[in-house]
Amino acid sequence: MQTTEKTLTIEEAFRSHTLELIKLRGWISSRSDVGALLFATLRDGTGYIQIAGKRGVTRDEVINEMRKASVESSVLLSGIVKEDKRAPGGKEVQVSSFRIVAPADKWPITKTAVKSRSFLYDNRHLSIRGRKSIAVMRIRAQIIYAAFDFFAKNGFMLISAPTLVQAASEGGSTLFSLDYFGKEAFLTQSSQFYEEAAICSFEKVFIFQPAFRAEKSRTPKHLTEFWMIEAEQAFASQEDNLNLQESFLSVVLKHVIEKNQAELETLGRRFELPNLPYPRISYNDVWKIATEKGMAFEWGNDLPTDVERMISIDTKSPFFITDYPATSRGFYHMLKEEDERLTLSADLIAPEGFGEIATGGQRIHDLELLTKRVKEQDLSSESFKWYMDLRKYGLPPHSGFGIGVERTVRWVCGLKNIRTASLFPRTITRISP
Repeated sequence: MQTTEKTLTIEEAFRSHTLELIKLRGWISSRSDVGALLFATLRDGTGYIQIAGKRGVTRDEVINEMRKASVESSVLLSGIVKEDKRAPGGKEVQVSSFRIVAPADKWPITKTAVKSRSFLYDNRHLSIRGRKSIAVMRIRAQIIYAAFDFFAKNGFMLISAPTLVQAASEGGSTLFSLDYFGKEAFLTQSSQFYEEAAICSFEKVFIFQPAFRAEKSRTPKHLTEFWMIEAEQAFASQEDNLNLQESFLSVVLKHVIEKNQAELETLGRRFELPNLPYPRISYNDVWKIATEKGMAFEWGNDLPTDVERMISIDTKSPFFITDYPATSRGFYHMLKEEDERLTLSADLIAPEGFGEIATGGQRIHDLELLTKRVKEQDLSSESFKWYMDLRKYGLPPHSGFGIGVERTVRWVCGLKNIRTASLFPRTITRISP
């Protein structure tokens, strides 16, 4: 019998040969005594495996040490890999040596505690160790990996933008302000303006950065701090932008389906790759449907959350809502030539009632038109001086979009609340832990 010199991961352990002696380390996820057998589930950063001790086979001192290991104690062990169809994954490790590295107090995340959402978030530093939380974060990571891979393969340059800014990109009422050496500054809502500057250097750029919105909203789709993947490209129309979003999301979803089947099963989520192209519906049509269904809202306002949910609840594929009114969009959105009340912009809507996950559009590249829009929205041209200055120096037609990571994770994982899509969520009532 050959002993593995190095400590394996659990993922590697499942690839080990039967009767091979291996070393493992991790945390005790659960444990139980069944007659002469002591079972436990070991967790590490790659997965879970069953470990077992048996009186008469396993030495008494090893059994005693295993019995001392409370849930979430970290341990080191060695043992023989055995085939067992009853064990999760079809294999277990029969323990031959066992050492507690760091013992754990009585674990507070009980079945009763799980029923209290506030308790779980008060103890988020502990509750993130649960199977479902781990599954969600693994899926989140793969979404990000796939995004980076997509943009790299399509010639986009990764850039970084400031978190502290002087002017709003979305709206003054949702800004977090702070004192910046005697001047007022804000936490960024979006990196779009800086991407627009960068496309004249690199043509196609993307970022992965946090964004902050001081929206006093308690809906299941809002966080005050979240992560954005944003992309911008020069010489690109709104049609190019919609095609880019379709391609991007399709690649990301395919990657998750290939890499995260085990995690999706843990979450009880069946997920199929939607067909391309994604359907499109205009803002006007959504407004008419909402009015007919008794959910009327004032034309020109942004879509209410309940309308967004209504229009997407019975759909199976993502889709675009296009041609938003200028009154509901930022000053930088390009206006439609045939109807200047409307913009060349769109929201990407997730199906099953999850709603908007991305917003994008073609930007105004003409200085005269942008100046007019700034005045119409009663904004300070001084605050946007450098941004407007770009229009004097060869800024071509361009477009881009931003997609919320947590909103995408929420949809893919089928989560009730966006808080679960964040490792340590920030909401209007929570800034700890």
